[in-house]
Amino acid sequence: MIHEIALFLVDKIGSLGYTGIFALMFLESTFFPFPSEVIMIPAGYLAYHGEMNLSLIILVGIAGSIAGALFNYYIAVYFGRAFLLKYGKYMLIKPHTLEKLETFFKKHGEVSTFNGRLIPGIRQLISLPAGLARMNVARFSFYTALGAGIWIIVLVALGYLLGSNEALISKYLHTATLIALLAVVLITLFYVVREKRRKRILDE
Repeated sequence: MIHEIALFLVDKIGSLGYTGIFALMFLESTFFPFPSEVIMIPAGYLAYHGEMNLSLIILVGIAGSIAGALFNYYIAVYFGRAFLLKYGKYMLIKPHTLEKLETFFKKHGEVSTFNGRLIPGIRQLISLPAGLARMNVARFSFYTALGAGIWIIVLVALGYLLGSNEALISKYLHTATLIALLAVVLITLFYVVREKRRKRILDE
């Protein structure tokens, strides 16, 4: 059963091509609950067999993620918090979820746009508080690309290195998630230390 599902996903991703990867990663970065694992792992498998270009897969995946994140960002910018609280339920966003996202963003600052991309359940919606806070678009896009890029590379590497062995993919996906979260911790620490040094220099 699992083997058949894997073959089906590989076949579909192969037929959709790079445009399909972009479109699906765009959806994955918006409100649509579409897991990136079912897109990027089969794409990595196809790259291993020479049917797709590895670099293009990663670049297109990141581009789709940024586009989807910007979609959410501008919804927050142009429609505001009141709109999200009133109509968010139609986009699977509950009021308490939005409040948690805003608290997360305020606590961790702009770097939360990066580390939020690597946390399940947050990665699709972290763009909303960034939009509400009117975060600089260039910085928002940079942090989004950095976070999405790490996760996409992890998934594509799984597909490329492990091939169609579903058991191994299932086993190492958990490890890959832990590696991604470790990257979050290290980069966040670097960001915090850098900001403290910058503020200390300005105070002097």
